[in-house]
Amino acid sequence: MNAADAIAFAALMIGVVSVLGVIADVYKRRLAFKERALELAAKESAEQAAHFAGQAQKLEQRVRVLERIATDREGQQVAALAGEIEDLRTAAN
Repeated sequence: MNAADAIAFAALMIGVVSVLGVIADVYKRRLAFKERALELAAKESAEQAAHFAGQAQKLEQRVRVLERIATDREGQQVAALAGEIEDLRTAAN
């Protein structure tokens, strides 16, 4: 191997190493982008879950009040409530 072949081989190796370095950097940036996207999606999912949990808690409280009203057997309001429920049932059908 003469000097010209050695210089050409060295230039080729430097070029290959440079290209591999650029490819590795692009890959690292792509992974960082995907990681950030996943973090944002997880944060959004957590916020949505908290929102749904709050809604579920409000609905549960409303159902408890409705159950208490429906099972309360005192007074004339029970008959009126039963009549309203039946009216709603017939209107829905």
